[in-house]
Amino acid sequence: MSWEVVIGLEIHTQLATKSKIFSAASTAYGAEPNTQACLVDLGYPGVLPVLNKEVVHMAAMFGLAVNATVAQRSVFARKNYFYPDLPKGYQISQFELPIVEHGELFITDSDGNDKRIGITRAHLEEDAGKSIHEGLDKSSGIDLNRAGTPLLEIVSEPDIRSAKEAVAYMRKIHTIVRYLGISDGNMQEGSFRCDANVSVRPKGQEAFGTRAEIKNLNSFRFVEKAINFEVERQIELIEDGGEVVQETRLYDSVKDETRSMRSKEEANDYRYFPDPDLLPVEITPEYIESVRGQLPELPDAKQERFVADYDVKKDDAAILTSSRPLADFFEAATAATDAKAQLVANWVVGDLSGALNKDSLDIGDSKVSAADLAGLLTRVHDNTISGKIAKQVFEAMWEGEGSADEVIEARGLKQITDTSAIEAVVDKVIEANPGQVAEYRAGKDKLIGFFVGQVMKETRGQANPGQVNQILKAKLGS
Repeated sequence: MSWEVVIGLEIHTQLATKSKIFSAASTAYGAEPNTQACLVDLGYPGVLPVLNKEVVHMAAMFGLAVNATVAQRSVFARKNYFYPDLPKGYQISQFELPIVEHGELFITDSDGNDKRIGITRAHLEEDAGKSIHEGLDKSSGIDLNRAGTPLLEIVSEPDIRSAKEAVAYMRKIHTIVRYLGISDGNMQEGSFRCDANVSVRPKGQEAFGTRAEIKNLNSFRFVEKAINFEVERQIELIEDGGEVVQETRLYDSVKDETRSMRSKEEANDYRYFPDPDLLPVEITPEYIESVRGQLPELPDAKQERFVADYDVKKDDAAILTSSRPLADFFEAATAATDAKAQLVANWVVGDLSGALNKDSLDIGDSKVSAADLAGLLTRVHDNTISGKIAKQVFEAMWEGEGSADEVIEARGLKQITDTSAIEAVVDKVIEANPGQVAEYRAGKDKLIGFFVGQVMKETRGQANPGQVNQILKAKLGS
Protein backbone atom coordinates (compact mmCIF):
# COMPACT_ATOMS: atom_id res chain seq x y z
CA MET A 1 0.00 0.00 0.00
CA SER A 2 1.15 3.52 -0.78
CA TRP A 3 0.98 5.99 2.06
CA GLU A 4 0.71 9.77 2.25
CA VAL A 5 2.25 11.67 5.15
CA VAL A 6 0.35 14.57 6.70
CA ILE A 7 2.23 16.98 8.95
CA GLY A 8 1.32 20.15 10.79
CA LEU A 9 3.78 22.15 12.89
CA GLU A 10 3.26 24.25 16.00
CA ILE A 11 6.28 26.53 16.33
CA HIS A 12 6.90 28.31 19.63
CA THR A 13 8.89 31.49 19.14
CA GLN A 14 10.16 33.44 22.13
CA LEU A 15 9.63 37.13 21.49
CA ALA A 16 12.67 39.36 21.95
CA THR A 17 11.34 41.55 24.75
CA LYS A 18 13.43 42.57 27.76
CA SER A 19 10.58 41.83 30.15
CA LYS A 20 7.89 39.18 30.37
CA ILE A 21 4.50 39.21 28.73
CA PHE A 22 2.53 40.24 31.83
CA SER A 23 5.20 41.50 34.26
CA ALA A 24 8.39 43.54 34.48
CA ALA A 25 10.54 40.50 35.32
CA SER A 26 13.59 40.01 33.10
CA THR A 27 13.71 37.51 30.24
CA ALA A 28 17.54 37.42 30.10
CA TYR A 29 18.94 33.95 29.50
CA GLY A 30 21.31 32.20 31.87
CA ALA A 31 20.25 33.54 35.27
CA GLU A 32 20.41 31.36 38.38
CA PRO A 33 17.28 29.19 38.77
CA ASN A 34 14.24 30.91 40.24
CA THR A 35 15.76 34.41 40.29
CA GLN A 36 13.65 35.91 37.48
CA ALA A 37 10.12 34.85 38.44
CA CYS A 38 8.04 37.50 40.17
CA LEU A 39 4.71 37.22 41.98
CA VAL A 40 2.76 38.03 38.80
CA ASP A 41 4.46 35.17 36.91
CA LEU A 42 3.65 32.82 39.78
CA GLY A 43 0.00 33.88 40.01
CA TYR A 44 0.02 34.93 43.66
CA PRO A 45 -3.33 36.11 45.05
CA GLY A 46 -3.97 39.81 44.58
CA VAL A 47 -1.55 40.38 41.69
CA LEU A 48 -2.73 41.50 38.28
CA PRO A 49 -1.11 40.83 34.89
CA VAL A 50 -0.41 43.82 32.64
CA LEU A 51 0.09 43.16 28.93
CA ASN A 52 3.49 44.09 27.48
CA LYS A 53 2.60 46.26 24.46
CA GLU A 54 5.74 45.15 22.60
CA VAL A 55 4.39 41.62 22.17
CA VAL A 56 1.36 43.01 20.33
CA HIS A 57 3.63 45.00 18.03
CA MET A 58 5.80 41.94 17.32
CA ALA A 59 2.83 39.66 16.68
CA ALA A 60 1.38 42.20 14.25
CA MET A 61 4.72 42.38 12.42
CA PHE A 62 4.77 38.62 12.00
CA GLY A 63 1.16 38.51 10.82
CA LEU A 64 1.78 41.11 8.13
CA ALA A 65 5.01 39.38 7.05
CA VAL A 66 3.12 36.14 6.28
CA ASN A 67 0.14 37.82 4.56
CA ALA A 68 -2.16 37.02 7.47
CA THR A 69 -5.10 38.85 8.99
CA VAL A 70 -4.11 40.81 12.09
CA ALA A 71 -7.16 40.87 14.33
CA GLN A 72 -8.42 44.23 15.54
CA ARG A 73 -9.80 42.41 18.60
CA SER A 74 -8.17 39.42 20.29
CA VAL A 75 -8.76 37.83 23.69
CA PHE A 76 -6.56 36.10 26.26
CA ALA A 77 -7.86 32.92 27.88
CA ARG A 78 -6.84 30.66 30.72
CA LYS A 79 -5.76 27.20 29.59
CA ASN A 80 -6.23 25.00 32.65
CA TYR A 81 -4.04 21.97 33.29
CA PHE A 82 -1.72 20.64 35.96
CA TYR A 83 2.01 20.30 35.48
CA PRO A 84 4.70 20.74 38.13
CA ASP A 85 6.37 23.65 36.30
CA LEU A 86 3.08 25.54 35.80
CA PRO A 87 2.84 27.48 39.06
CA LYS A 88 -0.61 29.02 38.52
CA GLY A 89 -2.32 25.81 37.44
CA TYR A 90 -3.21 27.52 34.19
CA GLN A 91 -1.44 29.11 31.24
CA ILE A 92 -2.55 32.45 29.81
CA SER A 93 -2.93 31.96 26.08
CA GLN A 94 -5.26 32.88 23.22
CA PHE A 95 -7.87 30.42 22.01
CA GLU A 96 -11.00 31.48 20.15
CA LEU A 97 -9.82 34.95 19.11
CA PRO A 98 -6.08 34.91 18.33
CA ILE A 99 -4.18 37.99 17.20
CA VAL A 100 -3.12 36.49 13.82
CA GLU A 101 -5.11 34.21 11.48
CA HIS A 102 -5.03 32.83 7.94
CA GLY A 103 -1.49 33.43 6.78
CA GLU A 104 0.77 31.67 4.30
CA LEU A 105 4.31 31.22 3.15
CA PHE A 106 5.99 29.41 0.28
CA ILE A 107 8.71 26.79 0.37
CA THR A 108 10.56 24.98 -2.40
CA ASP A 109 9.42 21.34 -2.63
CA SER A 110 11.50 18.32 -3.66
CA ASP A 111 10.76 19.00 -7.34
CA GLY A 112 12.03 22.57 -7.12
CA ASN A 113 8.54 24.07 -7.29
CA ASP A 114 7.03 26.69 -4.99
CA LYS A 115 4.61 25.14 -2.51
CA ARG A 116 2.16 27.08 -0.36
CA ILE A 117 1.92 26.21 3.33
CA GLY A 118 -1.05 27.71 5.10
CA ILE A 119 -0.72 29.25 8.56
CA THR A 120 -3.89 28.67 10.57
CA ARG A 121 -3.09 31.12 13.34
CA ALA A 122 -0.41 32.69 15.49
CA HIS A 123 -1.35 33.46 19.05
CA LEU A 124 0.31 35.04 22.06
CA GLU A 125 0.88 33.11 25.26
CA GLU A 126 3.14 32.85 28.27
CA ASP A 127 5.71 30.09 28.69
CA ALA A 128 5.73 27.73 31.65
CA GLY A 129 8.71 26.95 33.87
CA LYS A 130 11.09 24.07 33.37
CA SER A 131 11.43 20.74 35.15
CA ILE A 132 15.03 19.78 35.91
CA HIS A 133 16.01 16.12 36.18
CA GLU A 134 19.74 16.08 35.42
CA GLY A 135 22.03 15.74 38.43
CA LEU A 136 19.19 15.16 40.89
CA ASP A 137 19.03 11.79 42.59
CA LYS A 138 15.49 10.35 42.44
CA SER A 139 13.91 13.80 42.39
CA SER A 140 13.11 16.67 40.08
CA GLY A 141 13.79 20.38 40.40
CA ILE A 142 11.69 23.27 39.13
CA ASP A 143 13.16 26.41 37.56
CA LEU A 144 10.47 29.07 37.13
CA ASN A 145 12.64 31.65 35.36
CA ARG A 146 10.88 31.02 32.04
CA ALA A 147 7.39 31.32 33.56
CA GLY A 148 5.73 34.29 31.89
CA THR A 149 8.23 34.52 29.01
CA PRO A 150 6.35 35.81 25.92
CA LEU A 151 5.77 33.30 23.14
CA LEU A 152 4.18 33.50 19.71
CA GLU A 153 2.80 30.07 18.82
CA ILE A 154 2.61 29.68 15.03
CA VAL A 155 0.28 26.88 13.89
CA SER A 156 0.45 25.60 10.32
CA GLU A 157 -2.24 23.96 8.27
CA PRO A 158 -1.71 20.20 7.71
CA ASP A 159 -0.21 21.01 4.30
CA ILE A 160 3.25 19.50 4.84
CA ARG A 161 3.91 16.12 3.19
CA SER A 162 7.42 15.11 4.23
CA ALA A 163 10.06 15.65 6.90
CA LYS A 164 12.14 17.68 4.43
CA GLU A 165 9.18 19.98 3.73
CA ALA A 166 8.68 20.37 7.49
CA VAL A 167 12.29 21.46 7.91
CA ALA A 168 12.05 23.85 4.94
CA TYR A 169 8.91 25.44 6.44
CA MET A 170 10.48 25.69 9.89
CA ARG A 171 13.65 27.26 8.45
CA LYS A 172 11.53 29.79 6.56
CA ILE A 173 9.68 30.80 9.75
CA HIS A 174 13.03 30.97 11.58
CA THR A 175 14.43 33.29 8.90
CA ILE A 176 11.36 35.55 8.96
CA VAL A 177 11.28 36.06 12.75
CA ARG A 178 14.99 36.88 12.75
CA TYR A 179 14.62 39.30 9.81
CA LEU A 180 11.83 41.05 11.69
CA GLY A 181 13.96 41.19 14.84
CA ILE A 182 11.12 39.77 16.93
CA SER A 183 13.12 36.73 18.08
CA ASP A 184 16.77 35.73 18.19
CA GLY A 185 15.71 32.22 17.12
CA ASN A 186 18.30 30.61 19.41
CA MET A 187 17.26 26.97 19.47
CA GLN A 188 19.87 25.93 22.04
CA GLU A 189 18.40 28.42 24.52
CA GLY A 190 14.80 27.42 23.81
CA SER A 191 13.87 30.56 21.88
CA PHE A 192 12.64 28.58 18.89
CA ARG A 193 11.17 25.11 19.17
CA CYS A 194 8.40 23.09 17.63
CA ASP A 195 5.78 20.39 18.13
CA ALA A 196 5.11 18.19 15.10
CA ASN A 197 1.69 16.62 14.48
CA VAL A 198 2.26 13.55 12.30
CA SER A 199 -0.20 11.12 10.69
CA VAL A 200 -0.35 8.82 7.68
CA ARG A 201 -3.18 7.83 5.36
CA PRO A 202 -3.52 5.65 2.25
CA LYS A 203 -2.82 7.67 -0.88
CA GLY A 204 -6.07 9.02 -2.31
CA GLN A 205 -7.92 8.98 1.02
CA GLU A 206 -9.49 12.32 1.97
CA ALA A 207 -9.92 11.72 5.69
CA PHE A 208 -6.92 12.32 7.93
CA GLY A 209 -5.34 9.49 9.86
CA THR A 210 -4.93 9.51 13.65
CA ARG A 211 -2.11 11.88 14.56
CA ALA A 212 0.60 11.76 17.15
CA GLU A 213 2.17 14.96 18.48
CA ILE A 214 5.95 15.00 18.96
CA LYS A 215 6.80 17.61 21.59
CA ASN A 216 9.63 20.11 22.04
CA LEU A 217 11.89 19.56 19.05
CA ASN A 218 14.70 22.10 19.26
CA SER A 219 16.81 21.55 16.14
CA PHE A 220 16.14 21.22 12.43
CA ARG A 221 17.99 17.89 12.39
CA PHE A 222 15.87 16.48 15.22
CA VAL A 223 12.66 17.61 13.50
CA GLU A 224 13.58 15.66 10.38
CA LYS A 225 14.77 12.56 12.25
CA ALA A 226 11.78 12.50 14.63
CA ILE A 227 9.22 12.84 11.84
CA ASN A 228 10.89 10.15 9.71
CA PHE A 229 10.92 7.74 12.65
CA GLU A 230 7.31 8.47 13.54
CA VAL A 231 6.14 7.97 9.95
CA GLU A 232 7.86 4.57 9.79
CA ARG A 233 6.43 3.62 13.19
CA GLN A 234 2.87 4.45 12.20
CA ILE A 235 3.06 2.68 8.82
CA GLU A 236 4.54 -0.49 10.35
CA LEU A 237 1.93 -0.43 13.12
CA ILE A 238 -0.99 -0.16 10.70
CA GLU A 239 0.41 -2.75 8.27
CA ASP A 240 0.85 -5.18 11.16
CA GLY A 241 -2.84 -4.84 12.03
CA GLY A 242 -2.52 -2.32 14.85
CA GLU A 243 -4.02 1.13 15.30
CA VAL A 244 -2.38 4.50 15.83
CA VAL A 245 -3.62 6.17 19.02
CA GLN A 246 -3.82 9.91 19.49
CA GLU A 247 -1.09 10.74 21.95
CA THR A 248 1.79 13.02 22.80
CA ARG A 249 5.25 11.55 22.18
CA LEU A 250 8.80 12.59 22.96
CA TYR A 251 11.79 12.22 20.65
CA ASP A 252 14.87 10.54 22.14
CA SER A 253 17.83 11.82 20.11
CA VAL A 254 20.21 9.26 21.65
CA LYS A 255 18.11 6.25 20.65
CA ASP A 256 16.70 8.04 17.56
CA GLU A 257 13.13 7.09 18.39
CA THR A 258 9.88 8.56 19.63
CA ARG A 259 8.16 7.18 22.72
CA SER A 260 4.78 7.67 24.30
CA MET A 261 4.44 10.45 26.90
CA ARG A 262 0.70 10.77 27.51
CA SER A 263 -2.64 10.53 25.75
CA LYS A 264 -3.37 13.60 23.64
CA GLU A 265 -5.85 15.99 25.16
CA GLU A 266 -8.53 17.75 23.17
CA ALA A 267 -8.98 21.51 23.48
CA ASN A 268 -12.11 21.13 25.61
CA ASP A 269 -10.11 19.17 28.19
CA TYR A 270 -8.26 22.36 29.07
CA ARG A 271 -11.40 24.29 30.07
CA TYR A 272 -10.46 27.44 28.20
CA PHE A 273 -12.25 30.57 29.38
CA PRO A 274 -11.52 34.30 28.98
CA ASP A 275 -9.00 35.59 31.52
CA PRO A 276 -10.96 37.88 33.88
CA ASP A 277 -7.85 39.95 34.69
CA LEU A 278 -7.04 40.92 31.10
CA LEU A 279 -9.05 43.16 28.81
CA PRO A 280 -9.49 42.22 25.14
CA VAL A 281 -6.66 43.51 22.94
CA GLU A 282 -8.05 46.12 20.56
CA ILE A 283 -5.95 47.72 17.85
CA THR A 284 -6.95 50.05 15.05
CA PRO A 285 -6.51 49.72 11.27
CA GLU A 286 -4.24 52.79 11.50
CA TYR A 287 -2.01 50.98 13.98
CA ILE A 288 -1.78 47.92 11.73
CA GLU A 289 -0.81 50.11 8.76
CA SER A 290 1.85 51.87 10.84
CA VAL A 291 3.35 48.47 11.68
CA ARG A 292 3.25 47.53 7.99
CA GLY A 293 5.29 50.64 7.22
CA GLN A 294 7.98 49.48 9.65
CA LEU A 295 8.51 46.07 8.06
CA PRO A 296 12.00 45.45 6.68
CA GLU A 297 12.62 43.97 3.25
CA LEU A 298 11.71 40.31 3.73
CA PRO A 299 13.74 37.28 2.53
CA ASP A 300 11.68 36.45 -0.58
CA ALA A 301 11.68 40.04 -1.80
CA LYS A 302 15.38 40.41 -1.05
CA GLN A 303 16.15 37.18 -2.93
CA GLU A 304 14.26 38.40 -6.00
CA ARG A 305 16.12 41.72 -5.85
CA PHE A 306 19.53 40.03 -5.60
CA VAL A 307 18.77 38.01 -8.74
CA ALA A 308 17.38 41.02 -10.64
CA ASP A 309 19.78 43.77 -9.54
CA TYR A 310 23.01 41.86 -8.95
CA ASP A 311 22.55 39.09 -11.53
CA VAL A 312 23.30 36.52 -8.83
CA LYS A 313 22.32 32.87 -9.33
CA LYS A 314 18.98 31.99 -7.69
CA ASP A 315 20.50 29.28 -5.46
CA ASP A 316 23.22 31.67 -4.26
CA ALA A 317 20.65 34.41 -3.64
CA ALA A 318 18.64 31.97 -1.51
CA ILE A 319 21.68 31.27 0.67
CA LEU A 320 22.72 34.93 0.88
CA THR A 321 19.26 35.97 2.06
CA SER A 322 18.88 33.12 4.56
CA SER A 323 19.94 35.57 7.26
CA ARG A 324 19.72 39.33 7.34
CA PRO A 325 23.34 39.88 8.55
CA LEU A 326 24.65 37.64 5.74
CA ALA A 327 22.67 39.57 3.14
CA ASP A 328 23.94 42.86 4.58
CA PHE A 329 27.53 41.57 4.45
CA PHE A 330 27.15 40.62 0.78
CA GLU A 331 25.69 44.00 -0.15
CA ALA A 332 28.39 45.90 1.75
CA ALA A 333 31.17 43.90 0.05
CA THR A 334 29.58 44.31 -3.39
CA ALA A 335 29.28 48.07 -2.94
CA ALA A 336 32.99 48.35 -2.05
CA THR A 337 34.47 46.61 -5.12
CA ASP A 338 34.31 46.77 -8.92
CA ALA A 339 34.36 42.98 -9.03
CA LYS A 340 31.18 41.33 -10.32
CA ALA A 341 28.52 40.62 -7.71
CA GLN A 342 28.50 36.92 -8.63
CA LEU A 343 32.22 36.73 -7.73
CA VAL A 344 31.40 38.30 -4.35
CA ALA A 345 28.54 35.82 -3.91
CA ASN A 346 30.83 32.90 -4.74
CA TRP A 347 33.27 33.97 -2.05
CA VAL A 348 30.63 34.70 0.61
CA VAL A 349 28.80 31.41 -0.01
CA GLY A 350 32.03 29.42 -0.43
CA ASP A 351 35.30 30.41 1.24
CA LEU A 352 33.88 32.83 3.81
CA SER A 353 31.04 30.55 4.92
CA GLY A 354 33.46 27.62 5.07
CA ALA A 355 35.81 29.56 7.34
CA LEU A 356 32.93 30.65 9.57
CA ASN A 357 31.65 27.07 9.91
CA LYS A 358 35.15 25.74 10.65
CA ASP A 359 35.58 28.21 13.52
CA SER A 360 31.91 27.98 14.61
CA LEU A 361 31.39 31.71 14.07
CA ASP A 362 28.40 33.77 12.98
CA ILE A 363 28.76 36.27 10.15
CA GLY A 364 28.75 39.08 12.72
CA ASP A 365 31.96 37.65 14.21
CA SER A 366 33.76 37.17 10.88
CA LYS A 367 37.53 37.64 11.04
CA VAL A 368 37.40 39.20 7.57
CA SER A 369 35.11 42.22 7.22
CA ALA A 370 33.00 43.03 4.18
CA ALA A 371 35.42 45.85 3.31
CA ASP A 372 38.42 43.51 3.63
CA LEU A 373 36.81 40.89 1.38
CA ALA A 374 35.99 43.61 -1.13
CA GLY A 375 39.65 44.65 -1.10
CA LEU A 376 40.73 41.10 -1.85
CA LEU A 377 38.28 40.70 -4.73
CA THR A 378 39.34 44.04 -6.18
CA ARG A 379 42.85 42.59 -6.54
CA VAL A 380 41.42 39.58 -8.35
CA HIS A 381 39.38 41.86 -10.58
CA ASP A 382 42.35 44.06 -11.56
CA ASN A 383 44.59 41.00 -12.15
CA THR A 384 46.97 41.81 -9.30
CA ILE A 385 46.46 38.20 -8.14
CA SER A 386 44.78 35.13 -9.58
CA GLY A 387 41.74 33.45 -8.08
CA LYS A 388 43.98 30.62 -6.86
CA ILE A 389 46.41 32.98 -5.13
CA ALA A 390 43.41 34.83 -3.66
CA LYS A 391 42.58 31.75 -1.60
CA GLN A 392 46.05 31.86 -0.01
CA VAL A 393 45.63 35.58 0.68
CA PHE A 394 42.21 35.00 2.24
CA GLU A 395 43.61 32.35 4.59
CA ALA A 396 46.35 34.76 5.67
CA MET A 397 43.77 37.52 6.21
CA TRP A 398 41.65 35.13 8.28
CA GLU A 399 44.69 34.42 10.47
CA GLY A 400 45.17 38.13 11.10
CA GLU A 401 48.10 38.91 8.78
CA GLY A 402 46.50 42.14 7.57
CA SER A 403 44.62 43.42 4.53
CA ALA A 404 44.81 41.85 1.08
CA ASP A 405 47.35 44.44 -0.10
CA GLU A 406 49.50 43.89 3.00
CA VAL A 407 49.51 40.11 2.56
CA ILE A 408 50.22 40.34 -1.18
CA GLU A 409 53.13 42.70 -0.58
CA ALA A 410 54.59 40.78 2.37
CA ARG A 411 54.45 37.43 0.57
CA GLY A 412 55.38 38.67 -2.89
CA LEU A 413 52.25 37.29 -4.48
CA LYS A 414 51.62 39.83 -7.26
CA GLN A 415 50.53 38.18 -10.46
CA ILE A 416 53.03 38.15 -13.31
CA THR A 417 51.45 40.00 -16.22
CA ASP A 418 54.65 40.90 -18.06
CA THR A 419 54.26 39.19 -21.44
CA SER A 420 58.01 38.76 -22.05
CA ALA A 421 58.47 37.17 -18.60
CA ILE A 422 55.63 34.70 -19.23
CA GLU A 423 56.97 33.94 -22.74
CA ALA A 424 60.36 33.04 -21.25
CA VAL A 425 58.75 30.50 -18.92
CA VAL A 426 56.55 29.12 -21.71
CA ASP A 427 59.63 28.63 -23.93
CA LYS A 428 61.35 26.79 -21.09
CA VAL A 429 58.36 24.45 -20.56
CA ILE A 430 58.02 23.70 -24.29
CA GLU A 431 61.72 22.94 -24.59
CA ALA A 432 61.58 20.59 -21.58
CA ASN A 433 58.60 18.55 -22.88
CA PRO A 434 59.16 17.67 -26.58
CA GLY A 435 57.08 14.50 -26.38
CA GLN A 436 53.97 16.30 -25.11
CA VAL A 437 54.52 19.06 -27.67
CA ALA A 438 54.47 16.48 -30.48
CA GLU A 439 51.29 14.88 -29.11
CA TYR A 440 49.56 18.24 -28.80
CA ARG A 441 50.45 19.18 -32.38
CA ALA A 442 49.16 15.80 -33.49
CA GLY A 443 45.72 16.70 -32.22
CA LYS A 444 45.74 15.92 -28.47
CA ASP A 445 44.30 19.33 -27.50
CA LYS A 446 43.62 18.39 -23.87
CA LEU A 447 47.35 18.52 -23.20
CA ILE A 448 47.05 22.31 -23.04
CA GLY A 449 46.10 21.81 -19.39
CA PHE A 450 49.42 20.01 -18.77
CA PHE A 451 51.43 22.92 -20.22
CA VAL A 452 49.43 25.51 -18.26
CA GLY A 453 50.08 23.53 -15.09
CA GLN A 454 53.80 23.41 -15.76
CA VAL A 455 53.97 27.18 -16.36
CA MET A 456 51.99 27.89 -13.22
CA LYS A 457 54.28 25.57 -11.27
CA GLU A 458 57.36 27.41 -12.57
CA THR A 459 55.85 30.77 -11.59
CA ARG A 460 54.50 29.58 -8.22
CA GLY A 461 50.97 30.22 -9.46
CA GLN A 462 51.64 33.89 -10.09
CA ALA A 463 51.41 33.99 -13.88
CA ASN A 464 48.20 35.36 -15.34
CA PRO A 465 46.30 32.22 -16.46
CA GLY A 466 44.62 33.96 -19.40
CA GLN A 467 47.93 35.22 -20.76
CA VAL A 468 49.53 31.80 -20.21
CA ASN A 469 46.82 30.11 -22.27
CA GLN A 470 47.06 32.68 -25.04
CA ILE A 471 50.86 32.52 -25.32
CA LEU A 472 50.95 28.70 -25.14
CA LYS A 473 48.40 28.27 -27.92
CA ALA A 474 50.27 30.73 -30.11
CA LYS A 475 53.64 29.02 -29.62
CA LEU A 476 52.39 25.43 -29.75
CA GLY A 477 50.46 26.13 -32.90
CA SER A 478 53.64 27.22 -34.72
